[in-house]
Amino acid sequence: MTADDLVEGARARIVAIVAGDIGLERKLREIGFCEGDEVELLKRGPIGGQPLAIRLNRRVIAMRRDEARAIHLELRQ
Repeated sequence: MTADDLVEGARARIVAIVAGDIGLERKLREIGFCEGDEVELLKRGPIGGQPLAIRLNRRVIAMRRDEARAIHLELRQ
């Protein structure tokens, strides 16, 4: 699953960052996304579900759905 598949309030662990564009992958890593980190979907925007408000560690990051699809996750139990 990807970060775009999360429902509000769900937590998951990042298992991979896979983007067709190396620039997007680099951007996500520079922002702080890294394998093993936990993320939580806080909220989806009102227009087309964008932007997504994602908690990464102790920061809240807003991102587009296409960016969220590059973040592959495993749900937390």
